[in-house]
Amino acid sequence: MAQAAWSHGEAEANGIRVHYVSQGQGPLVLLLHGFPELWYSWRHQLPALAAAGFRAVAPDLRGYGGTDAPRRGYDVRTLAADVRDLVRALGYRRAAAVVGHDWGGGVAWALAAFHPEALERLVILNAPHPGAFARGLWRPDQLRRSWYMFFFQIPVLPERLLARRDYRLLERAFRGARGPVLGPEDLEVYKTAFRRRGLTGPLNYYRALFRPGALAVRRRLERRLEVPTLVIWGEQDFALGKRLTEGLDRWVADVRVRYVPTAGHWVQQEEPEVVTRAILEFLDGGPAGRA
Repeated sequence: MAQAAWSHGEAEANGIRVHYVSQGQGPLVLLLHGFPELWYSWRHQLPALAAAGFRAVAPDLRGYGGTDAPRRGYDVRTLAADVRDLVRALGYRRAAAVVGHDWGGGVAWALAAFHPEALERLVILNAPHPGAFARGLWRPDQLRRSWYMFFFQIPVLPERLLARRDYRLLERAFRGARGPVLGPEDLEVYKTAFRRRGLTGPLNYYRALFRPGALAVRRRLERRLEVPTLVIWGEQDFALGKRLTEGLDRWVADVRVRYVPTAGHWVQQEEPEVVTRAILEFLDGGPAGRA
């Protein structure tokens, strides 16, 4: 029997209305997108995971797309609570896996730290562990890559600059190891959402990093995790250097790293089959699930 196409839904989670896309039935695999994206960044993985017997759910995170964009709540503790409550709202006690890319990976790391009961396994795509990033950020090579984080602290100006010429700068950012990652129709999905909602919500993720209390939260995030973890890393990432994947066993008891040399930052869209296969093998305890 043919696999049913994905469907859109809404749920109440942590006091906000969350829009999500779902496909399949079975154990829950939650897919968390990064900046500046939407649920749509998982369009390749949704049907593949559903065909493998999972319920794949890709939400728009707080401030994005069809999900509410309140003025506050962009610290990782609150974002992790959003995901915890979404798991429950979808009718599950815990997710079989939470998969996060970029900022979605940051939220996934926080979920594993604050609410380990909410997931069985963790998959991270090109998103450094908070401890590794705190130590690696001040290296000259990574500091050059991360300059935009400091620029985003300025009020209003980043929103205006990124929106110029119909989000041309964002369009240029979607480049991978072999050129543009998104075709015109894919880009239009993102642009339509940002024209309607703007970018203040997404930029608030970066701004919350430097707010009072962020240091105490980071210390909590650096406690050792027991959740089995797979890190998938596109080696040609323009924003995050490969060195950020070194020494992860300091913070994660059971961690494996899978490098994808033919991909950059947008790894699940550049090499969708490689990424999907690695996720499924990890969930099944196969090759990707071994060191």
